[in-house]
Amino acid sequence: MTEGPNARLNPLRSAPNLLTLLRICLAPFLVAAILEDRFRLSFALFISAGLTDAMDGLLARVLKQRTVLGQYLDPVADKLLLSTLFMVLMHKGLIPTTVTVLVIGRDVAILLVAAILYAAVGKREFGPSVFGKANTAAQVTAIAVVLLHQLTNARWVMILRIVSLNATVGLTVASGLHYAWLVSRSLGSPSNGHVPDK
Repeated sequence: MTEGPNARLNPLRSAPNLLTLLRICLAPFLVAAILEDRFRLSFALFISAGLTDAMDGLLARVLKQRTVLGQYLDPVADKLLLSTLFMVLMHKGLIPTTVTVLVIGRDVAILLVAAILYAAVGKREFGPSVFGKANTAAQVTAIAVVLLHQLTNARWVMILRIVSLNATVGLTVASGLHYAWLVSRSLGSPSNGHVPDK
């Protein structure tokens, strides 16, 4: 998309991508806080990261600044943050190994399939699926509740922790199978077919 002559005068044009980059920059601080058992700080940082995720999408729509860079950068930031946190929380014994292995395994499998498709048939359009969005929401909720559980033993937090982790497992499997089905269907369609990335 061609930018107008006043594009450089409006610093908000790059705001969505800057927020996404901020989310990526928060990852090492969040990991350090968890490893140091500073769960109040880690919970606050995770909520802040979640707010940047919501805000970058909102700003992109309001300012009409949806860029190709943003379309690739946003899911990368999400995967980097969530996958890293699942591994760190597993290392701390706060999330079952099975859950983390499923989450990481699914993401790696999707990346490998995407790379193979790109190499075999050229560039394809990748967009989020309903199952993928639900899975991401479940993962975000699970991490938030696991961190919150370190701050309080309230019964509703304990119940929500179990529910969110079970939902993560179920949606990880469901979204992975859904992705595999869409990929197999797209192989018989024209090369510009649409395959989700989440």
